[in-house]
Amino acid sequence: MKPEDVKKIIEEVLNKLTTSFEEIEINKMEDGSYVFSIKTKETDFIVGKDGTSLLSLNHLVKRIFDQKLNKTQTEAPFSFVVDVNGYQQKKIDEIKNKAKMMVERARFFKSNVELEPMSSYERMIVHNFLKTIPDIDTESIGTGGERRVVVKYKEAPGIASL
Repeated sequence: MKPEDVKKIIEEVLNKLTTSFEEIEINKMEDGSYVFSIKTKETDFIVGKDGTSLLSLNHLVKRIFDQKLNKTQTEAPFSFVVDVNGYQQKKIDEIKNKAKMMVERARFFKSNVELEPMSSYERMIVHNFLKTIPDIDTESIGTGGERRVVVKYKEAPGIASL
């Protein structure tokens, strides 16, 4: 399957929901994944409260994609996310800003700092964003809806403490 096939799936789902949209842009990211950006005036309906409807839309589109991919099996799968009017990117930026603040807090107090409970996708963003920081480790703790990231301060090798 190609990115254009995913775009068609999204269009079909939105049409079945009788949701109007202006366009769906396909953007390839540096890591090889794709972002399908829906431009619409019905943001609230598609995004839902705290992004729950958008998460459901992503899940549904990915399930349809996987099902169609299993029938064709001619091309390698690729990862993607469906966004609406930049909602996902704003959310990612907010998560990264919170993570930055928690890193500074962990460094200042030289202790571990817990973030609020997050979805697996949000936790993945934090882990990936902080993985290259030498004096910081991350770990997910808790279960179910209470699962959260712990930002762990550690003395970086070669850095003397004050």
